Amino acid sequence: MAMAEIIESRLNEAFAPRALEIVNDSSRHAGHAGDDGSGESHFTIHIASDAFAGMSRLERHRAVHTALGDLTHRIHALALKIEA
Repeated sequence: MAMAEIIESRLNEAFAPRALEIVNDSSRHAGHAGDDGSGESHFTIHIASDAFAGMSRLERHRAVHTALGDLTHRIHALALKIEA
C-alpha cells in the first residue's frame, strides 16, 4: 500500500474529515536532504474536520501526528493545513 493511502486511511479513521487532500511532494525534493529514494518522503496534507473544533493550532498538529503514529518516523517532511 502506498504511503498516501496509509495516511488517508489513518486520518479518515481518526477524524472523519469533511475534506481531505494528501499531496505527495517527494518528486520536488529528489536528491535533497531527507530524500530516501522511495518517492514517499515529503507530503502536504489539507484536512478539515469537526474533530478539530476548539483545538489550538498546536493541538491540531499533535492530533494529526498521533493519528499517523509510526509513519511520522518514515516521513521526512509533513506540511499540515488543518481546519475545524
